[in-house]
Amino acid sequence: MTRQAAGMSAQIRWLILAIIAVLALGSVTVYAVQAFGRYQARTTGASAAQVTDKLVDGNRIVFRNTAMGQGYGQIASVAIADPAGPRELFQTVCDRVDATAQYISCMRTQRGIPTTFETRILDAQANSIDEWPLSGVPSRTRISEVGLVATTAFVTGHSYATDSFSTETVIRSVQGQDFGNLENYSIFIDGQELTAIDRNVWGVTFATENKFYATVASAGKTWMVEGNLEERRMNSIIENAECPSVAPDQSKVAYKKRRAQGGLAHWDIAVLDLKTQKETLLPLEQGFDDQLEWLDSQTLLFGMPRTDSVGDSDVYSIKATTNAQPQLFIKDAWSPSVVRIVK
Repeated sequence: MTRQAAGMSAQIRWLILAIIAVLALGSVTVYAVQAFGRYQARTTGASAAQVTDKLVDGNRIVFRNTAMGQGYGQIASVAIADPAGPRELFQTVCDRVDATAQYISCMRTQRGIPTTFETRILDAQANSIDEWPLSGVPSRTRISEVGLVATTAFVTGHSYATDSFSTETVIRSVQGQDFGNLENYSIFIDGQELTAIDRNVWGVTFATENKFYATVASAGKTWMVEGNLEERRMNSIIENAECPSVAPDQSKVAYKKRRAQGGLAHWDIAVLDLKTQKETLLPLEQGFDDQLEWLDSQTLLFGMPRTDSVGDSDVYSIKATTNAQPQLFIKDAWSPSVVRIVK
């Protein structure tokens, strides 16, 4: 081949690469525009839910509003005594939300070109007090009464139903203290240190100012672990337990328990008594994929997407007893958190 021919060949290859790059950028742009258009369509018109401009005070449920129309995706609040009643809406839009009497943690998608993700911390009146970028798609968040904030983002993949995902879970405080990425903590499974590079951590729940529970995964297995912020260490408690949620009295932890069902991921609910180590299983015909929340010492809440309508979801309640069945608790809602006012 002559130098001239070789030069022409190189130019053609670069031209082809340039065309591919332009086409790829164009497809990403089109997808982003279409996604933004679908989101805009959901947020126009009157809200499908009953909305109030009065302050929902006292014990309440804070959640993501998924009622079609104005207010879709925004932080919402209803009284615990009247979960089906009118909801107060805040202006901030979130993908995942968790709240205490003082703070709200909001994981959100900033749609645009490029699309970015962030965590925003708000006070009880939903005024923004801090924010920082997320490394990927929002997945889980928990905030404690003293202002510890845990966030999990999908760095790759978008679902726990497959093994082809990677997460980043970090803990920091509202006061600015950074407790780091939990994958960098010392992790012990049945007394043996886990050093595998495929380890993932997600689904934090806070027990005290220093103690937390979380999920650790490696080699296709998952464990619920107890973590210590000061020691930066986690120890396994039980296998096949994901997205733990500690009860208000600290006596039990509820979590997702995976079972094989025709090769597809299916999670039931399980509750572990921390004193006796007795596990109570609550099989769910439909399964679910959410981090549970305790309504009270005997009742759990979780979100369920509607199978017949993408983007719509509801919150269900279930008693933490064998053979209990889910009941609709809040229609058009997602990511519930219970705010208890201690007097």
